[in-house]
Amino acid sequence: MRDVTQAYPRAAAVASRLVAVASTGSTNRDLVRAAAEEPDGWPHLSVLLTTDQRAGRGRLDRQWIAPAGTALAVSVVLRMSLPPQARGWIPLLAGAAMTRAVARQAQSGGHTVGLKWPNDVLVDGRKICGILAEAVPGSDAVVVGSGVNTRMPSDALPVPTATSFADLGIGVDEDLLLADYLAALAEQLRALVAAGGDASAAGLRAELEALCLTLGRDVEVSLPDGSTLAGRAQRLDADGRLVVVAGSTEVPVAAGDVIHVR
Repeated sequence: MRDVTQAYPRAAAVASRLVAVASTGSTNRDLVRAAAEEPDGWPHLSVLLTTDQRAGRGRLDRQWIAPAGTALAVSVVLRMSLPPQARGWIPLLAGAAMTRAVARQAQSGGHTVGLKWPNDVLVDGRKICGILAEAVPGSDAVVVGSGVNTRMPSDALPVPTATSFADLGIGVDEDLLLADYLAALAEQLRALVAAGGDASAAGLRAELEALCLTLGRDVEVSLPDGSTLAGRAQRLDADGRLVVVAGSTEVPVAAGDVIHVR
């Protein structure tokens, strides 16, 4: 591990600790272990990053692997006092924070940036970033990992529904991206804690709904039990679940793989 204050000065000014590794299997795996073994050494808003992650994972335990130097893998330790029912908002807020950070650099080129529920960042309808949150054993800490396609050329994109800053013709400033993400994430978490975990009272639910491209769309949701739910994504409920109207029935979805039908 190495200090990267000089390489990422703006991000270092926001993070409580900022560490980079030349390569690793998974920044989330490494940081979950480090945060459990040395909690005092990894306080709230500590960051571990790399541009060469070789065994990353996304939601539903999917692999996330990118050629070295083409993506930024960032994991952040979050330590805060929240009611258990409010912790489900953490990955959603991370998605909102990254959406804001990506938009700052992408919207000037006329690109549309938004959030696909629960926390995929889309540019012009294609995925540029995914997020995974994991609990730290033996504590109330959470590690949130983000994988952003930065310099990945078009021919290296894993699927047609993916994109990158390079694919969009944008020269990304990784330090600014990371600093904006961390600042937005810290701001939102402070608001959530101040509101006692009530995302609606904190104004965060409304902010997420404004960013969420899924709402108002016809969707198909692959649920954890293997079934598929088809309907219209209507809103987020008080726990951050996606409320899908199927026929005349409102179905709250806590976890699932969403496809935007139209």
